[in-house]
Amino acid sequence: MEKLDVNIKSNEKNYPIFIDNNDIENLKSDIINFIGNRNYIAVFSQKVYKIYGQILNFPKEKTLVLKDGEGEKNFKTYAKILDFAMKNKLTRQDSIIAIGGGVTGDVAGFAASTYMRGINYIQVPTTLLSCTDSSVGGKTAVNTKYGKNLIGSFYQPKAVFINANFLKTLDSRQFKSGLGEIVKYGFIENSCPTSDKSNILNFLTEHYEKILQKDILTLMELIKNCIRLKISVVQQDEKETGLRRILNLGHTFAHALEKISNYKYTHGECVVQGINDAFSLALKKNLIDKEYKFLCEDLIKKYDFKPIPKYNTNKIIKIMKTDKKADNNKIKFILPIQYAQVGEFDYSPEELAELI
Repeated sequence: MEKLDVNIKSNEKNYPIFIDNNDIENLKSDIINFIGNRNYIAVFSQKVYKIYGQILNFPKEKTLVLKDGEGEKNFKTYAKILDFAMKNKLTRQDSIIAIGGGVTGDVAGFAASTYMRGINYIQVPTTLLSCTDSSVGGKTAVNTKYGKNLIGSFYQPKAVFINANFLKTLDSRQFKSGLGEIVKYGFIENSCPTSDKSNILNFLTEHYEKILQKDILTLMELIKNCIRLKISVVQQDEKETGLRRILNLGHTFAHALEKISNYKYTHGECVVQGINDAFSLALKKNLIDKEYKFLCEDLIKKYDFKPIPKYNTNKIIKIMKTDKKADNNKIKFILPIQYAQVGEFDYSPEELAELI
């Protein structure tokens, strides 16, 4: 087991991230040993519970299983978790354990952040996307009819347990979705405040066959590289007041695509399309040259990401205007400016309509 530490100096919130590929049947004892002799509930993704419920063997009376899909990240699910926590008489020193992908982690984390004004929660990510991104950093939320993640909180987990063996049973579409978020890290690496550079773009190019074959050791190295970058950002800017915004490369486009398509496409699929659109916008604004855009396109082709059909520009921009990052009638974008480096830019809806 390898351990990485998150140390957020602004509020002294420190927590460990454990990464291993041990037998999954040992995971429960690792978690129970960590939380000690305290009460808890385990909130599972339905798909994960079907495969690993018996292996992990949490008591049924402490287990809540949630339906899968982005549409389930809503107030109804949030209330269900709170009700289950009260039924199990959790106190402030007890824990909510989230076992699943980003949806499970986000909504269970949001419930934990508000139950008794804050209760411990443990992240157990089971998808590539949640392993490399959503389980670390403390963003929790639910979706509304007005947009994605508009209601939420910054609330750090007590610990994150990443077991790469969960990825063996991850379906190909969700696996590719996680790769979409990983591609983002490659294009922002030099903007992250760390001297420990991994050159993720080269790693993705050189090891793409092993990655697509789900070679566990290669995936573990990739996960660690992405998490180190995210830790370096979150430690300096927990609540996205500045630096942390670089993690949103492709996301302004992506969240609008998710919403307008009623979540027909996965988050990672939309992020890849958003990155491609961000590169196109950057090229039009002369922020990058054609060679760098070609590099982006080649990497996307290497992993066989399919383009998402175009939607009505005015409708897309209308959704972008409600994005939580929008300000003073300006829509914020993170755009590439040079190799593995990004910057923040604001455009009015009118400017954007002309550009895209």
